Amino acid sequence: MSDDHALEAEVLKRRIAYIDTLRGLHRFERLVGLGVILLGVVIVVASTYVALPKLLVLGGYALLAAGWVVFFYVTWKRTAWRKANPFETWNP
Repeated sequence: MSDDHALEAEVLKRRIAYIDTLRGLHRFERLVGLGVILLGVVIVVASTYVALPKLLVLGGYALLAAGWVVFFYVTWKRTAWRKANPFETWNP
């Protein structure tokens, strides 16, 4: 019985390391994407209260689109990594 618990503990440690590795992938890109989205939101929301030049508002919408493109890219890359490195064959 003790061997079963030791084996389960080892698998759990490997699973935690796998999840931590997956969560850490492309962290910088995700934060940049979030910052770009938030900047775009601030510009677009500010344009409803303050008269801003049309180019600045269009730039805000472009920032929103660019931020979402970065998020989709990161999601795609993380999914590709997960498919290429399934947990059963992954070694930290």
